[in-house]
Amino acid sequence: MEKSIEEIWKEGFLKSDALVAPKLNNLYNQKSTHIVDKFIRMFKINLNAIVIGSIVVLIAFFPLGIPVMGVGYFFVLNAIVIVNRKLFKSLSLIDKNQSSYEYIKSFDNWMKEQMNVNARMAQLYYPLFFIFFVLGFWFSNKSDGFIKEILGQPHEIYMVSGIPVFWVLGIILIMGLLAVFGKRIYMFDVGLIYGRVFRKLDEMLADMEELRK
Repeated sequence: MEKSIEEIWKEGFLKSDALVAPKLNNLYNQKSTHIVDKFIRMFKINLNAIVIGSIVVLIAFFPLGIPVMGVGYFFVLNAIVIVNRKLFKSLSLIDKNQSSYEYIKSFDNWMKEQMNVNARMAQLYYPLFFIFFVLGFWFSNKSDGFIKEILGQPHEIYMVSGIPVFWVLGIILIMGLLAVFGKRIYMFDVGLIYGRVFRKLDEMLADMEELRK
């Protein structure tokens, strides 16, 4: 029995070395390559921007009198970059000789794993950003003025060894909330940057899945 057009298309799509439906294969190969290359470019730009931003913050916050914040942000941001560069290296392990579907599916799995790692890290670094923000002002060169302005006079707040207990409890609460909602905050941030790429990837995978049925 002769194969139907749909079967021929499926065969050409599923086998990277098939002689049938070469235009379909080329189309998906080009699309998958375009999406992956675009993500890689954006990913590299994002990492470089974080490194540059961390250096700017480190240098700028010293003359502003909040060096603790600058140093803390610098180390946290660069730790994020180091982890993501290691994750990026694993992307090269994907076999580019696979069919377009297998290749884009492998990339999708890698991306989801990378996002999962970063989402877990976000539960740690968002609270760290906040605590370094607080410590930066607390130990700033103008900390006396800051404490008087924000905390009020000593008799107006419960102090233990010079530490405002209620403020510390509030800080701990906020850090806890940032840890709990860190994943959601991260996913929102990622959506703003890579949302369009993710949508195109999902659309392509949906088309490919439909052809494979």
